[in-house]
Amino acid sequence: MTRIINLRQARKARDRDAKRAEGDANAALHGEAKPLRDARQAERDRAARVLDAHRRDTPDE
Repeated sequence: MTRIINLRQARKARDRDAKRAEGDANAALHGEAKPLRDARQAERDRAARVLDAHRRDTPDE
């Protein structure tokens, strides 16, 4: 026997899930706190400086 469902409730649940997924994606992109962003940027800058400091210059360049 099949289960009877309320289409209005199913549609609202589907829309709610879609909005929640969109919100989670936005939080992942924009939800990082400023101190964490600054620390991550400082680490990227430091890694770039270390890499540049270890580069080997060749005479033909």
